[in-house]
Amino acid sequence: MPEHAPTFQLIGVAVLAVAAVVWAVVLMRLLRRAGRRTVVRRSTAPLPALPSQTRVGPSRESVELTPAEQDAFAGLVRHLANG
Repeated sequence: MPEHAPTFQLIGVAVLAVAAVVWAVVLMRLLRRAGRRTVVRRSTAPLPALPSQTRVGPSRESVELTPAEQDAFAGLVRHLANG
């Protein structure tokens, strides 16, 4: 035992060393256990903590486009796609 080091300091170093070893062992076990799991199953059920959401707002609408409007929309899409 070094003369210049207090007893509490030596005990602290020993405790930290033991804690580091325990942490490393636990980490290795967790990594091994995670490596064995190959299939991850996801639940399709909603989370119980989240409230169910209701549909608020107007109903969906659809409008038939005339051939001229369809051509204009196709031209707009081509123009936007080319930059």
